[in-house]
Amino acid sequence: MPATQSPAFSTAVENSRKLKQKPTTQELLDLYALYKQGTQDPPFSETEKPSMFDMKNKAKYNAWSSVAEEGVTAEEAQERYAKLVGELAEKYGMEG
Repeated sequence: MPATQSPAFSTAVENSRKLKQKPTTQELLDLYALYKQGTQDPPFSETEKPSMFDMKNKAKYNAWSSVAEEGVTAEEAQERYAKLVGELAEKYGMEG
């Protein structure tokens, strides 16, 4: 079951699309992992591991795995996501 999204998280998701510059690959992986852990849709335990030849999805899976293995709750992930988007907005600026 998907986690309930806080208003700050929902705003951060919208703001992540308004960054003036594309974040680095590592920043994108961090955003992805925190987003997936924050939404729990589907939960990590129900996610199929990608093929070893699927490098892009394997990197995303591994990023999410590291957050899940830390024991980060959906609420904590949402807070960390919002904080990271704020840092990226300061670093890259936002459109509009």
